[in-house]
Amino acid sequence: MPNRPEVVVLPVAGLSTRNLPATKAMHKGFLCLNSLPLIQYAVNACAEAGVKEVIFIYNDEVNKKLYERYFSHNESLETQLSRNNKTGLLEALKQTTPLNIKFSFAYQDNPKGNGDAVLRAKDIIGNRDFMVMWIDDVYLSNNNKGILSQLLDVYEQHGGIVENVIKFPREKLSRYGVLQGVNVHGDIIEAKGIIEKPKFENIDSDYASMGPYILPNQILDYLPQVQKGTNGEMNLTDALNLAVQKGMPFYGVLTDTERYDCGTNEELAKANIRLCIKENQVLYEEALKTIQSLK
Repeated sequence: MPNRPEVVVLPVAGLSTRNLPATKAMHKGFLCLNSLPLIQYAVNACAEAGVKEVIFIYNDEVNKKLYERYFSHNESLETQLSRNNKTGLLEALKQTTPLNIKFSFAYQDNPKGNGDAVLRAKDIIGNRDFMVMWIDDVYLSNNNKGILSQLLDVYEQHGGIVENVIKFPREKLSRYGVLQGVNVHGDIIEAKGIIEKPKFENIDSDYASMGPYILPNQILDYLPQVQKGTNGEMNLTDALNLAVQKGMPFYGVLTDTERYDCGTNEELAKANIRLCIKENQVLYEEALKTIQSLK
């Protein structure tokens, strides 16, 4: 039985151009979804799964300091909230920094692909198996287990590469990486690889590769071996395919979660509407009134 990974890589080195102008002065991780910054959802998922270390891959010292500050205790603010008896806000503030998680940082000097970003964490990861999350995809669980915990359950049973997948109509799959050569076992899909953004005629399954990922340490050795794309970038998917070619098992999991896509301003706005209405009865009732008034 493989050891349960306890380190997560969070790439935050991108330029966040799809969320401009809001990301002109800060990384998209601080954009809010229903009053919480996107990065908080990722770290909360890590805490729920018992993660011991989170590695941020950054390329901007200003943004690095923002992440360091956000995940540090603000004693003066906590004291002021306590003095003013704002206990609800005080508790919310304390919960932003989970206990027992170490925050580390690795530098990526140029945007050379998500594979290169992951490889920057190699010295910190050491010989450990690890996980990778994209922070602009927020997954909220429909049960007591978060998305990482659900993936870890499968990893502990099967080992290999384990990632979250979503089933889409085939006409929508060309914008994603798509699992190939699948063998379906309930909510677990054994696959022979991934094809990135395939043409419709080349799609042979209904399952999109989405992440997060649980990855054996060997992936760090395969990343430098993959051929860079036409844009000169190193892609994580290519390393996963190389690992599968060398005999590593690969499993997709249909997790019991709801996805909130926050990758563009339009998608973030839609995600905010959905989640705010879902979790706030007053907003839900106001939305119904608005809909009625438009009829």
